[in-house]
Amino acid sequence: MITDSFDIDSPAVINPRRREDAPKADACIVTFSHEIEKHVAENYARGEMASLWCATGRTPVYLIRRGEKRFAFYKTYVGAPITVGLMEDAAAELDCRRFILFGGAGCLDREIAHGRVMIPTAAYRDEGTSYHYAPASDYIAVRNADAVEKCMKKNGIPYVLGKTWTTDSFYRETRNNFEKRRAEGCISVEMECAGVQAMCDFRGLELYAFFTGGDLLDSPEWDERGRKYADGGQHDTGHFSIALALADDVT
Repeated sequence: MITDSFDIDSPAVINPRRREDAPKADACIVTFSHEIEKHVAENYARGEMASLWCATGRTPVYLIRRGEKRFAFYKTYVGAPITVGLMEDAAAELDCRRFILFGGAGCLDREIAHGRVMIPTAAYRDEGTSYHYAPASDYIAVRNADAVEKCMKKNGIPYVLGKTWTTDSFYRETRNNFEKRRAEGCISVEMECAGVQAMCDFRGLELYAFFTGGDLLDSPEWDERGRKYADGGQHDTGHFSIALALADDVT
């Protein structure tokens, strides 16, 4: 059974190894949108820090400078297995312990989540990756939700706290399962959070996660620097400003 997959008693056949000359990053920002990657590369990047490789090709890791701070940024792929695998590689290629993960997510309760950042407090483990990094359970706690909330308050960004449903199969989000997860307090559905949190716990990394839906930046309190990019979709480059503010806040 997949729920019996966590093995702490024998070594992994392949282990990531930290590069001796790994460049230091105060935090690494990770997202999924090719449009946001393009925006960052053209407007924020000061060259590349590293490369991540898999069968789909090379993933460049960009350097972003904020005063004395050095942040890394790269675009990952949808789904827990590849997102976790690339983050394992990033933690080996970089000297970095803090990872900011953001992206679009489905909204399970529009009444409370409309126009707000969704901050996950726990993730329902309806995927396979997390069971190789943590003992079986229905949910895994998203430990740094309070730090993400603090940043949103500080910057006047509207948000809502709640559980998330991490699934491996978006075409099998059935009505019955939707109702079950919503009844348990899930406000979002996505494909990575449970796996990434389990891996970060296992490796001693810090994860800071938030999700965005449509019409996010419709609050008059939100900084105009983000509003000018806002179109409400998952490729909204204004969401990167939120991630950058979070990276600043936790380092």
